[in-house]
Amino acid sequence: MFQPKGAFSGFSVNDLQQAREFYSSTLGLRVEDDPVGLSLNLPGGGRAVFLYPKPDHQPATFTILNFEVDSVDEAVDELTNRGVRFERYEGIPADARGIVRGNGPSIAWFKDPAGNILSVIETA
Repeated sequence: MFQPKGAFSGFSVNDLQQAREFYSSTLGLRVEDDPVGLSLNLPGGGRAVFLYPKPDHQPATFTILNFEVDSVDEAVDELTNRGVRFERYEGIPADARGIVRGNGPSIAWFKDPAGNILSVIETA
């Protein structure tokens, strides 16, 4: 019988040092070295994500990590001030700052240095 004792998620990046800098300095998350990659400690209760190097890395074409925030406007402003650029996708109406509103929770997408898609999503 399948009885896992735990689980974790992971995704690849093309440069561990760039990933460490982005996730720790730009996003302000705790990043720890792992024997093979990095452990990204997520807010909200001890969850972690494993980042591993992959020389032929191809960025995900979907959102791999959503950051829940009380105010997407404040999060977008703060991250923009830290150098993050928000994405706009054809067919998905967004305001001038890249925030999508009115079809579920307000959300804004951005990419990490490896091109993986992340978001800030309002869950207040």
